[in-house]
Order: sequence, then C-alpha cells, then structure tokens
Amino acid sequence: MKTVRIAELKSHLSEHLRAVRRGEVVTVMDRDTPIARIVPYESEASRLIIRRPAPGTLRPCDVPLPPPLQTKVDIVELLLEERGER
Repeated sequence: MKTVRIAELKSHLSEHLRAVRRGEVVTVMDRDTPIARIVPYESEASRLIIRRPAPGTLRPCDVPLPPPLQTKVDIVELLLEERGER
C-alpha cells in the first residue's frame, strides 16, 4: 500500500492513478492523518468467480435423492387447500 500527501497526489495524479489501475491501493494523507483511500474499481462482473468442482465431487444428476416421505397426510391435497384460501 502506497501513502501520499495531498500535494504529492495533486502534482502526480496521473502517475498515482496508473498505480491504482495496476492494482495498488493509495492512501491519501493530510499531514500525518489518513483521509482517503484510492482503490482499484471492481465491476459487478469481475466479482463473480466460477470455480470447477473439487475432484471426486458428484455431478448434480448423480446425487441420490432422499427416500420418499412416509406420511398418512396427502401433501398435494394440503397444498391445494392452502392455495385455495388465497
């Protein structure tokens, strides 16, 4: 992380912005007090990280389904009854 005083930032702004574009973080100082941080811009698309599954991971179509629920209540009938009230 690079720190620069306001006067230095003003006189060499383009140089510092090129450093930020390369991925550096610039902290702006007012005397000895940090007042701002200039960081590289991240678009929403650049934050999306798609990774391959770990070796040995099952494909979604190969994951076994749980056993059927054993109940004496007709779940479809309950669902239709609930939706009918709306």
